[in-house]
Amino acid sequence: MKLAIVLDPLESIKTGKDSTYAMMREAQARGHALYVLEQHDLILREGRVQAHARKLDLVADGLNWYALAETAWHDLTDFDVTLMRKDPPFDMEYLYSTYLLEQAESQGARVLNRPGAVRSFNEKLSTAKFPQFMPPTLVTRQQDLIRAFIDSHGDIILKPLDAMGGSSIFRVRQDDPNRNVIIETMTQLGRRTVMAQRFIPEIALGDKRILIIDGEAVPYALARIPRAGETRGNLAAGGKGVAQPLSANDWKIADTLGPRLKELGLFLVGLDVIGDYLTEINVTSPTGFQEITAQSGFNVAGMFVAALEKSAWAGSGKQ
Repeated sequence: MKLAIVLDPLESIKTGKDSTYAMMREAQARGHALYVLEQHDLILREGRVQAHARKLDLVADGLNWYALAETAWHDLTDFDVTLMRKDPPFDMEYLYSTYLLEQAESQGARVLNRPGAVRSFNEKLSTAKFPQFMPPTLVTRQQDLIRAFIDSHGDIILKPLDAMGGSSIFRVRQDDPNRNVIIETMTQLGRRTVMAQRFIPEIALGDKRILIIDGEAVPYALARIPRAGETRGNLAAGGKGVAQPLSANDWKIADTLGPRLKELGLFLVGLDVIGDYLTEINVTSPTGFQEITAQSGFNVAGMFVAALEKSAWAGSGKQ
């Protein structure tokens, strides 16, 4: 395959834990050609979506881990697959990239995850598509409704709809003396919509990241366990990642969502599960490959690239 990857600057990648790096390493080991570009390298010119891309070779571990060829223009249809692996935030530039990538799809390019599906799956709100797995949830910018939700449940989590890595997540109890100012700040005095969910005590056992690859679950989750004094398990917030086999309920959630996500063109998805509840559906740039592989021995990148090969070759008629 010729594989193009839209990603963050190469110098920002931490090779010891980055999932995109694991994908690239596995793809190169299997003989596939890698090309890399950033968002600003995508353009629409004379009706065609093109990329200012560079061929990439992974040459070693450590600081000098890659070699790049000269930059060249490519039509996105030149590649067998284009992977969108730019990290959030999902801002306006990210949105514009999805429009360009969707136009490339209409011209015959294969883009994963499908840009239209990424746009329609807000990573927090999309859990409402599967209400049987949601904790009690309220989405609103009306402050009185949030106060009533706190009074009803006693202990909640309040979070914005557009943040990542545990940023701006508050745990608010009924007797919290700061609850009104937290609500005012989070909603920007009623101008910003937020999500409130009943607090799930099982967060102490970990916020589990379950990876879905082409509709199938990786058999190990990465449970992100909060550090002492924290309610957030996110690794970016200091959580500790522990790989563990999927539970029966994890499999139930994965087996229910997997076929639907595949049908929508969401090739790689990270489900966040606390206790028995689905809390987020991550579609932009799910991670956890290296941590799961290092602790469990299961080659997540191998599963990903094998599924990518199968998918690409099925579309091209190759065997």
